[in-house]
Amino acid sequence: MEGRILVTGADGFIGSHLVEMLVRSGHEVRAFVQYNSFGSRGWLDHCDDDVAEGFEVFSGDVRDPNGVRTAMHDCSAVLHLAALIGIPYSYHSPDSYVDTNVRGTLNVVQAARDADIGRVVHTSTSEVYGSALFVPITEDHPLRGQSPYSATKIGADQIAWSFHTSFGLPVTILRPFNAYGPRQSTRAVLPTVITQIAAGSREVSLGALSPTRDFTFVTDTAAAFVAALDADGADGEVVNVGSGFEVSIGDSVGLIAEVMGVDVEVVADEQRLRPSDSEVDRLWASNEKARSLLGWSPEHGGLDGFRRGVEKTVEWFSRPANLASYRAGRYEV
Repeated sequence: MEGRILVTGADGFIGSHLVEMLVRSGHEVRAFVQYNSFGSRGWLDHCDDDVAEGFEVFSGDVRDPNGVRTAMHDCSAVLHLAALIGIPYSYHSPDSYVDTNVRGTLNVVQAARDADIGRVVHTSTSEVYGSALFVPITEDHPLRGQSPYSATKIGADQIAWSFHTSFGLPVTILRPFNAYGPRQSTRAVLPTVITQIAAGSREVSLGALSPTRDFTFVTDTAAAFVAALDADGADGEVVNVGSGFEVSIGDSVGLIAEVMGVDVEVVADEQRLRPSDSEVDRLWASNEKARSLLGWSPEHGGLDGFRRGVEKTVEWFSRPANLASYRAGRYEV
């Protein structure tokens, strides 16, 4: 893909890694970050030195169509990652998820249509499948919004896809499964465990341990977005991005403790539990379509790959300067 690439949500966990990867591969990047009066660019303020000056920054809000249109000027492609993603927060503030995830996506695809953008890669989530009815989960699995968050992501996916079917907008929908790695918020389970242990605790507060997840290392997730930019035949397609490996939360805790060389006791924390019918009990991706259509495969697949990804994640969070950015043990929504 030639020309400037707009990355929305560039200040976030996956977005910052994606910006770094794009810059290193020679792309011209405009990083769309959420406006704030502090001048913070989120995790882009902490990106590696070799790319720190290699991208342009646009501060705005995807909920505002005027800013989105301005940000998209002179771009040839859009990687749309901006979203509200915390599931517990969506239980008590669902309106904000509709505004950001659904209306924000509408603003992006409408502006892309007006600007004749060459490709839009829209970010979905494995949460749209709900608890797996069959595994591994293919892209044909029914969509089941078990939380306000996942419901708005289903809506956003459908908005994006409708602009392909209605107006011929070249849209590809990527559906990441449980990305993890450096910079992730402790609203996610792996950083929650790692930061508590790194801060010295040997009692780890968690919610449900039995659900399974398909954890995908963040650089593998970012690489799928880069691959989607140039993939032939990807317009109008939905593609899972997962490691193809299933592991329970409980077993993940055991692996982290082993990597960190400690024994831990898990303490049940009621506030970390989802409502029973909202919990997604099982996620395990089929990544065959990503392999065939995008030419993508995870570098951190299987149990061995998961261990290597956990080791990299532990190493990053264990650095005192990084750990200091987190409130270990505090429940984040």
